[in-house]
Amino acid sequence: MQESRFDQYEVKHMREKEKKKDPNSSKMPQTESLYKSLYIEIEEKRAFLIALINSIPDIFFYKNAEGVYLSCNKAFEKYVGVPESEIIGKSDIELFGEETAGQYIKMDLEIMTSGRTMASERVLTYLDGSQVYIETLETPYYDPAGNISGIIGIGRDITERKKREDEINYLSYHDILTGLYNRAFFHEECKRLDTSRHLPLSVIIGDVNGLKLINDTLGHAEGDNLLKVIADILKTCCRQCDIVARTGGDEFAVLLPKTDGNTVQAIVERIVDNCSVYSSNRLNNVLYTNIALGCATKYSTAESLNKIIKTAEDLMYRRKLVEYKSMHSSILSSIKTTMSEKNYATKSHADRLAKLSRKLGEELRLPERVIDEIELVSTLHDIGKISLDEKILNKPGPLNNEEWQEIQKHPEVGFRIANAISELQHLSEYILCHHERWDGAGYPQGLSGEDIPLISRIIAITDAFDAMTQDRPYRKAMSEGAAAAEIERNSGTQFDPDLAYIFTRKVLDENY
Repeated sequence: MQESRFDQYEVKHMREKEKKKDPNSSKMPQTESLYKSLYIEIEEKRAFLIALINSIPDIFFYKNAEGVYLSCNKAFEKYVGVPESEIIGKSDIELFGEETAGQYIKMDLEIMTSGRTMASERVLTYLDGSQVYIETLETPYYDPAGNISGIIGIGRDITERKKREDEINYLSYHDILTGLYNRAFFHEECKRLDTSRHLPLSVIIGDVNGLKLINDTLGHAEGDNLLKVIADILKTCCRQCDIVARTGGDEFAVLLPKTDGNTVQAIVERIVDNCSVYSSNRLNNVLYTNIALGCATKYSTAESLNKIIKTAEDLMYRRKLVEYKSMHSSILSSIKTTMSEKNYATKSHADRLAKLSRKLGEELRLPERVIDEIELVSTLHDIGKISLDEKILNKPGPLNNEEWQEIQKHPEVGFRIANAISELQHLSEYILCHHERWDGAGYPQGLSGEDIPLISRIIAITDAFDAMTQDRPYRKAMSEGAAAAEIERNSGTQFDPDLAYIFTRKVLDENY
């Protein structure tokens, strides 16, 4: 901030005035001394004010009545991007260009005319492209005669505050997870678009298939991934003018202005096709991608938009009922395929296990219905391993404690998967208990003896035998004879002794 000559001039003027009154006064040395000390005091105060104004982070400037800058502080230098020496004596047009200066000049004229203090927000773009928001407060400056002789302005950087405000505004109308509009915004847009100029106005209502199953079995993180994928597909398939919103946990809605029935039906089919393509691509990390959709169109102002939305919703629920059974079958198929891809041995292990378990069931003279269940559980018993990292499944060495704890969770995950699919609910307990031990030292519940379901006890034996007779990344396979001997050795501790005897003596060949 530059020092003007105003105070020096005043002091000199006062001295000359005093001399004219009494040029021969003997008190002149005293007066001279008084003026000198007064000048020093004024200069000290000026230096203090300059230092104070330059130290504050807020900008400060002073313009005359013609809009020419007469003074400013360091913060204003930074705001403009040039030193004070290149600011003083220049106008807004010279500093900011005509487009930006126009709004400043308009405000200055209003202040000069009305004499009011005015506030404004300005956006400044720096040479590097970055932008800052400045909040300014400008007030008229009056000369001793009471006339407005200029404008004093102060301002501060409110960029961070604006960012927070923008975030709050964004969150008030957007879904945090998917980035789509939320229910509140959707209803606001329903009111805005429900006019004759937006007709025909179409609506799509969607409900994600299998979200609860994914959440219950694989966890909410996987469910969230599914929702984000569906949201991306909806945005891709719809147009810029369409309002795509997540209106509930697994619910989505789309408003399509100036869209007839044929067009909206084509968009629905495109969404369904995109979901199918995404699900079939095994490189994608989302297990199953499907959404039940219904659509309807409003053609005249006499129709109620709420009824149109209800019609689309009803059609969506009908579609959901039709797809219910095939959805579970598709999810189960996806789980099996994903498991095979995580660990190439999974399918062949399940096939061998099914044959051995069926033989043991037949030796026990169990009903065919139960034998069929044993065979099915054999193919599904490790379904919970879908939740495991393939690095753990394929680790070329013994598992550490943390990895072993993760492995021990798979019966419970498998139980939740089976329990969530109505056709498999009756098998869920067998899947849960297939790692229990006869002596109670198994997991996850620590059951013992005949408290362990029969089918689970059968699977425990055949599963252990097949595991021992196959190569693992960290060990070579045992011979079938050695594996049979190991089953007998653990009879009564790990395995049901009666079942172990029948398996080793009757199911396996006598040579083992």
